[in-house]
Amino acid sequence: MNDIALRGFSTDQRVSYGLTLMVVSVLVSPAIDILAKLAIATVPAAEITAARFLLQVIFILPIAVARGRLFDLTWRKSALHALRGGLLLLTMLSFITTLKVMEVADAIAIFFVEPIILTILGSIFLKEAIGWRRYTACAVGFLGALLVIQPSMQEVGPIALLPIVAAFTLAVFLLVTRMVAQNEDPWSMQFHAGIWGGLFCLVMLALGEGTGSSVFDPVWPDGRVWVYLVGVGITATISGVLAVYAYRAAPASVLAPLQYLEIVSATILGWLVFGDLPDALKWLGIAIIIASGLYIIWRERKLQKSASVPPVSPAI
Repeated sequence: MNDIALRGFSTDQRVSYGLTLMVVSVLVSPAIDILAKLAIATVPAAEITAARFLLQVIFILPIAVARGRLFDLTWRKSALHALRGGLLLLTMLSFITTLKVMEVADAIAIFFVEPIILTILGSIFLKEAIGWRRYTACAVGFLGALLVIQPSMQEVGPIALLPIVAAFTLAVFLLVTRMVAQNEDPWSMQFHAGIWGGLFCLVMLALGEGTGSSVFDPVWPDGRVWVYLVGVGITATISGVLAVYAYRAAPASVLAPLQYLEIVSATILGWLVFGDLPDALKWLGIAIIIASGLYIIWRERKLQKSASVPPVSPAI
């Protein structure tokens, strides 16, 4: 449904429509990680990332061209697109590499400290006013993350910290997005970030060939892995497109709390596919992370009702 069709909707209908799309988006999103975890057993993280970028660019290109702003570029815009693409690449590489040894629900739970990191970075670089309540919520959220990380560190080692790296790079990505989003078409932004991320990824794969690296040395996928790679690209595109239209129909402050449904669907899918379930300590950490994130969202909504917050997850 496009923006013109939505004009005939009442405010409540638009919000309900946006909520529906967002729920579907966050429930579909963990399928990306499940497929990536299946693929990374035999192919490197950079190859999975490249496949996702490639398929997303292919799907987005016709829409971006039809909107007529795809080639509205300057050197500054191109540099910012390249920066966003590089940050998105680092986010995806960090998170997908984690999935090789960690349970999907655990990795996503740690990754969801991203809104907390974004809040702190916003106060530092964008001079956004952050009171003691939100700083306290950030500290509590990080303690929750430690409850998930600590047993994971014992199980898999320092790689358990990679979701924090992914959360940090995504937070920086969103800060840069805020800088350019005012005068840019969202579809064009997604396309250019995908192009640059894909190019960087291909360079890494070319340099990594023959090195034996489990992250960068490319391998030729077998038949089943091709299905996983294509599935990653398709589900990422579907989830991303649904989120775009959800945020067009309803306020970000209304939709943002729904992102935590992703932990629920990730836990269910991880249990169905891999038989993985978080233990009691990890569940406690997950609950603290969710509670802290929801409080920060509620507090921002209360203090800055007119502020627009970008979606937290571009379907990692």
